[in-house]
Amino acid sequence: MLFENLDIIDPIQRALKEQGYTKATPIQEKSIPTLLNKKDFVGCAQTGTGKTAAFAIPVLQNLYNEKRVKKGPKPIRALILAPTRELAIQIGESFTAYGKYTDLKNIVIFGGVSQRPQTNALKAGVDILVATPGRMLDLFNQKYIDLRNVEYFVLDEADRMLDMGMIHDVKRIIAQLPKVRQNMLFSATMPPAILKLVNSIVKNPEKVEVTPVSSTVDIIKQELYFVGKKQKKSLLKHLLKDESIDSVLVFSRTKRGANAITKDLVKVGIEAEAIHGNKSQNARQRALSNFKEGKIRVLVATDIAARGIDVNELSHVINFDLPEVPETYVHRIGRTGRAGFEGSAIAFCDVEEKAYLKSIEKLIRKTIPVIEDHPYKQIASDTPIVNKKPTKNTSTKKYGQNRNSNRRRNNSTK
Repeated sequence: MLFENLDIIDPIQRALKEQGYTKATPIQEKSIPTLLNKKDFVGCAQTGTGKTAAFAIPVLQNLYNEKRVKKGPKPIRALILAPTRELAIQIGESFTAYGKYTDLKNIVIFGGVSQRPQTNALKAGVDILVATPGRMLDLFNQKYIDLRNVEYFVLDEADRMLDMGMIHDVKRIIAQLPKVRQNMLFSATMPPAILKLVNSIVKNPEKVEVTPVSSTVDIIKQELYFVGKKQKKSLLKHLLKDESIDSVLVFSRTKRGANAITKDLVKVGIEAEAIHGNKSQNARQRALSNFKEGKIRVLVATDIAARGIDVNELSHVINFDLPEVPETYVHRIGRTGRAGFEGSAIAFCDVEEKAYLKSIEKLIRKTIPVIEDHPYKQIASDTPIVNKKPTKNTSTKKYGQNRNSNRRRNNSTK
């Protein structure tokens, strides 16, 4: 369905056209009419399905249609919680873009930076607050945030908040919200703990599931390279000689690994930066901006830091390390092949990761094509020796010696 056929007001339609939005994604098509009618909503949608616009557009429109007449600083009327700084910033940018021709104001707050600019903006008044739970609670306890006027509450990527141990903070925030409000909850997966949370906050919600996590976007080309663990960096540099790999997001399992990969690439003249939780907020934002603007070709990230990275023309995703959780693989490769662009997902697999590969292929219900023609194939020495047993001769000799010893011991006691 086209955006122009949805019941969206002219100021937002105009902004959407400037952003190049013409056709609504399935989650947008199914959620926007429901949310405009102020019904509670639960959406099961993975990264890359357009869920930010799915809730941002209705929130903006409903707030715009309910213009305040009171003078003084604007009260917070919409609250959006996100698990990471990067995702919160991305959501804030979306609200700014879609609400360009409204008089609605939003602010993004998160930890890791000075709170003064954030508290100053809060004092001046905002309509929409986008926040990470930790900093949100901190400023609430300091009396900088008043939630009494919140009419719209969005919980984005609830499953990631559960993984990151944020659910208790989320529950504390929800307890401070007005009882009468519209609730919107989005999650890529629905584990029991999230279902329990859903049932505690929404009332007769509309439930929509789009692009289940077990599916991978058809437009994404997937490839698998079996490679020795110590040869992964060499294979990565070998692949990056191909200039058609225009922009690539490389996933590392650890922060230390991300730094090592980046250092290795920079050493051979490949523009790369790392982004992970140990980096300062300014460093993370600089790396992300450089990547989006094409100043660097490679961004190396851990899963948590990559949450919120949204680059429409990302050509490749490389799983340098396979994830232990198979659903994470789907989230990772969903970073490419967006907005109608083609994308490629490459996975490296050493012998220790074969169990992870098996789980991934079981989840996505397909076998990832293996690329045999490369100079860093897994060799026999990379294969670990499992359950090594003594040779037959050694075992027999040892058994015989013990048996003879026992006989001598028994004879001496007679």
